Order: sequence, then structure tokens, then C-alpha cells
Amino acid sequence: MAATYDLILTGGTVVNHDGQGLRDVGVKDGRIAAIGDLSRASVGETIDCRGLHVLPGVIDSQVHFREPGLEHKEDLETGSRAAVLGGVTAVFEMPNTNPLTTSEAALADKVSRATGRMHCDFAFWVGGTRENAGDVGELERLPGAAGIKVFMGSSTGDLLVEDDEGVASILRNVRRRAAFHSEDEFRLRERLGERVAGDPASHPVWRDEIAALRCTERLVRIARQTRARIHVLHISTAEEIPFLEKHKDLVTCEATPHHLTLSADDYARLGTLIQMNPPVRAGLHRDGVWQGISQGVVDVLGSDHAPHTLEEKRKEYPASPSGMTGVQTLVPIMLDHVNAGRLTLERFVDLSSHGPNRIFGIARKGRIAAGYDADFTIVDMKRSGTITNAQAGSKAGWTPYDGKRVTGWPVGTVVRGQKVMWEGEIVGPGKGRAVEFSEAPRSL
Repeated sequence: MAATYDLILTGGTVVNHDGQGLRDVGVKDGRIAAIGDLSRASVGETIDCRGLHVLPGVIDSQVHFREPGLEHKEDLETGSRAAVLGGVTAVFEMPNTNPLTTSEAALADKVSRATGRMHCDFAFWVGGTRENAGDVGELERLPGAAGIKVFMGSSTGDLLVEDDEGVASILRNVRRRAAFHSEDEFRLRERLGERVAGDPASHPVWRDEIAALRCTERLVRIARQTRARIHVLHISTAEEIPFLEKHKDLVTCEATPHHLTLSADDYARLGTLIQMNPPVRAGLHRDGVWQGISQGVVDVLGSDHAPHTLEEKRKEYPASPSGMTGVQTLVPIMLDHVNAGRLTLERFVDLSSHGPNRIFGIARKGRIAAGYDADFTIVDMKRSGTITNAQAGSKAGWTPYDGKRVTGWPVGTVVRGQKVMWEGEIVGPGKGRAVEFSEAPRSL
């Protein structure tokens, strides 16, 4: 008797940990059930993937969806809409909302808001603070928790932990990998005078490469002392790459599409639209981060999607807020780099699916393998398209890449066997669920 599946993806080139090849993928009960020639199988629904590449679902492990408290910029529904329009099947959302995600109650509230409403699956970073340092070991194991996130710079109020002892008090209590925004707050305060009113190009002068490297060096030293595993977010300097190369036994790191694509030369054209923390820097730093990609030092890609309204971004620097949209453009921007020969498609999959699975201990996501969730990012590597503001699913409604032509485009997004986006249209209601982790297993 022929095997029966709920869904089969037919005729596509599957890209996975074992390379590329023409294979069908069969799905049953939301999970991958078979890979190979399934032409004789019985099936409820078929997705014709001839001429397309089928990737493991892309996981964006750094987004800011602004809910609760800042919903005029973004919310969990609109942010996840942008995600699936861009081929992203799961996101890890950041804790700097209002109220801050620093307690069990605040985390549970976010999970409740997201469940069955977000279009993609999700987890939420819990902010590590001086006040909750003793509790982080329990907070990081709660349902829906991506882990503990610490801001050593660029934050305000209770989420800023800039001193060594404050960081150590958190790392002594974590067991999972903790994530860090690594800029030295003390140097940032000293250099406030480097900001030039009306000139966003002074942003990377103020928040210079020394502030990033100095903080990362401090962080690694503290992690060694406390025997903790750490993850350094949005690497932006050439100097950090060779340093981190020496410490891969306990440190993983992330690169962003904007630090791989833009440079300080773009401030003249884009101004505050590319104002980010840490900053977009001179081209030599962009080249240095690419060196980290080519040498395998960089483990994952994250968009650092951090939307603000255009009205807010149009304020005169430095009153303008740092942050840009990015979750919807991560896949097309990086596929364009693949087509330009800057990395292979397999390396992109390693950075966007296998990498998050490996370093964060994600259960059943990040691979096309039997027993894994049926999450797929379906792409047309030959399609050229222009990124525009009009395509934006984000409530912010803009992208710094407006007008940029790219080759390589997300055609479809499948989350746990449900087709949620096809050819630029949302085709089903939000059914997002919390991501599960092998390091924080569900109780029986």
C-alpha cells in the first residue's frame, strides 16, 4: 500500500546538511515524514517546487516586535507577517518592550499574545538584570524562553548591565547560552561629544570599534571566569573576528545583513535610516565581518529587525532613534550575496537554520530531516526582484533597501506543514506556537 501524507513538496532541490539534490519531502501531522522519491504516495496537498530550492525554515534569532507598549511601531502580528513574507519561519524576540520581559509573568504574557496570532513560530529572550540575576537559571527554562539577553551598552534603565560584576552575577546563574549586546557603555559615555548634530555619519565615530572590541574582550574574560557559554550579537568590527576565533570553545556570534551589505558611505544617501547600534561602519569592517563568514567564525545570521516610524527616524540626529526593519529582507538580501558568490547556498542554510538549531539547542527545527517540524523556506534562486517600501508587512512601512534590485527571492513559507505565504501573499491565519528547546524540555 502506498504511503499517505498530508502534504508533499515535489520536484524541488532540497538544500540541507547533506548537500543539494532533487528530492520530494513528505509531511504528516506537521512533521517531516519522508525524503526522496514520493511519486507513488497518496497525498492530501501538493506544492510544486520544480525549479525552486527548498531550504530548512529560516530562523531569525534577533527581532524586536515592540509589543507590548510600543505597538505604534510594530506588534507581534505585523512583525510576524513581515517575517513570513520574507520566508522566515521562526523568530526570537527581544525583551526591551514595555513592560520589560524580565519576569515569568511578562514572558507568559508575551507567549499568550503570540500563540495562534503570530504567523510564524516564536520564542522570547528574557532580559537579564541586576534584580533578576538570581532567577535567570529558572527564567531561561520557562516555556517560550529563548534564553537570557543582556545589554552591556545602548540600553536604558533596568536592562543596562554595564559593569563586570553585574554581568558576572548573571553568568554565574545561567546554564543555557546567554546573548549579549556588546558595546562598552563607559566608553560610549566618554565619547558623547563625538556626536555631531544633524550628521548621522558621526554615529560610528561616537560608537567606535574600540567600544565594541573592548566590551567583547571584557565579556569573554567574565565568561571564562564564570564558566558560562555566551553569544555575541550583531558583530560589527573587523577586530572582533580574530579575537573571537581564539575563543570558539565558549563563544558563538551573529552577523546581520546590514553589517554585511551597507557601509559608512551609505550615510550620505540614507542618513538616519541606517542608524543602528552597533553602527554601520567603514567598508573595512564590513569586509572583516565577511571574513568571519568565510572562515566559519560567525555562527548565525540575525536581522536585528528594530522598527521605528518614519516620523521618528526623520528627527535630527542624535535625537533620531537607532533601528531599522530587516526581518522581511534577510532572505532576499542574503540570497543576492549567494548569487554574487560571497557565500554558498549551503553556508546560508548553515547560518540561518542549522546554526540556530545547534547553538541554541532548538528542538526539531533547523533541518530537513524525518521527525523535524515541517518548516520550509522555498526560494527561486534565479528570480530578480526589487525590494520596495510597498511590499513591507511591517507596521513601520519602510526598508533601507527600498529600490534595491536583488537576485534570489522567497516564494513560499511553510510552518509545521501549513503553507502560510505563497508568492508574496499571506494564505492562512496566524497559527504560531512557541519554539521548544532541548535544553529546556517540556515536562511529561
